[in-house]
Amino acid sequence: MIVVQYMGQEKQFAAEEISSMVLVKMRETAEAYLDTTVKDAVITVPVYFNDSQLQATLDAGTIAGLNVTRIINEPSAAAIAYRLDDTSVTSEAKTVIIFDFGGGTLDISIIHIDNGTFTVKATSGDTHLGGVDLNNKMVEHFVEEFLKKHKADIRSNRRAMMRLRTACERAKRMLSSMAQAKFEIDSLHDAIDFYGTITRARFEELNIDLFRKCIEHVEKCLRDAKMDKSQIHDVVLVGGSTKIPKVQQMLQDLFDGKKLCKKINPDEAVAYGAAVQAAILNGEYDQKVLDFLLLDVTPLSLGIGVRDIDMSVVIPRNTTIPVKMEGSYTTRFDNQTVASIPVYEGEGEFTRDNNLLGKFDLTGIPPAPRGVPSIRVTFEIEANGILKVVAEDRGTGNKNSIIISSDKGGLSKEEIERMVRDANKYKSEGKKEMVKVKKER
Repeated sequence: MIVVQYMGQEKQFAAEEISSMVLVKMRETAEAYLDTTVKDAVITVPVYFNDSQLQATLDAGTIAGLNVTRIINEPSAAAIAYRLDDTSVTSEAKTVIIFDFGGGTLDISIIHIDNGTFTVKATSGDTHLGGVDLNNKMVEHFVEEFLKKHKADIRSNRRAMMRLRTACERAKRMLSSMAQAKFEIDSLHDAIDFYGTITRARFEELNIDLFRKCIEHVEKCLRDAKMDKSQIHDVVLVGGSTKIPKVQQMLQDLFDGKKLCKKINPDEAVAYGAAVQAAILNGEYDQKVLDFLLLDVTPLSLGIGVRDIDMSVVIPRNTTIPVKMEGSYTTRFDNQTVASIPVYEGEGEFTRDNNLLGKFDLTGIPPAPRGVPSIRVTFEIEANGILKVVAEDRGTGNKNSIIISSDKGGLSKEEIERMVRDANKYKSEGKKEMVKVKKER
């Protein structure tokens, strides 16, 4: 839970509620601009979001009062923006790598574009690597500098840390166009004024391990796609952190000096692609986007646990979705009448290394020697990424299934309904508070 001070009281909110507040604000901005009600939404997510994170995103949309018609990966959305902005007359097929380095996450996808069909060949990334991590390295650097100069540790001073973090964020942005950045913070801690200076070279030195991680993910993506870097037509930069010169230089070096594609706005590309996808789903598009088809992939392998410990993959990672695949299984013991079907996601050989999404039982299996019954397990992923698993005894036709949703640790229906009520209450209270503040001013 996230603890905040709200109207003089301490309140606790789930991450889904905080996310829904952002969505509500965005909806209100859109409604004010369009002068009409907005009910449907296409939401983009980091490419490496797992099933529970996707479900939490859907829940956030529900709490915000939105009908989430589609969830798409951020690099896929950026690829749509790239294709629409492609001014080359030729309609020949292209393979591009979308390098999306934002504030919180790194998302990389290799996407083949043939006319209007986008096929994701491979994905890689890190949901905990972004601009904020670069800021943290700089903050730590200046915390140590303050400690050396003034013999005081400011880590426990929340206000001082927040002011230093803001100054470091500003300095980082300045270093994208300047060789050195300076800042001064009045009375940072114990009435001490703090003056900070950092060069671009020092900033790069502090973060070189994170920059190398970015390049490693690009190389992994190429390996997963079974492609050589010479087969990539364009390296498309997306996300604010791609403005950092060192990141651009390392990418250019990896691709043997290839000119990087900077023609789409790195801050807006993902939202642009999502808007195009929304237009297609809503039937409001022109000839330019008429035949767009987005074929996404599964970021993680999906399968079931067998023999209590082994992971049996049914849908390998980087499989194009929507998809339906099946595996054949049997019983472990003589006269076994119930088979447990635990559903996992992940790349571990053993189930203990993977994420349990849910489990269910297939009952009514006729008694027989072990290995005789034939059980078919079908995995189906819909276009919105929701997974359905069905187990069927081929002998009797008995079936059972599970739709992987919030029953594995997400929000219950009752919790979502309560949060919707709270959201409306906070919205009403917030408007009253705004009026009060304006009057006081």
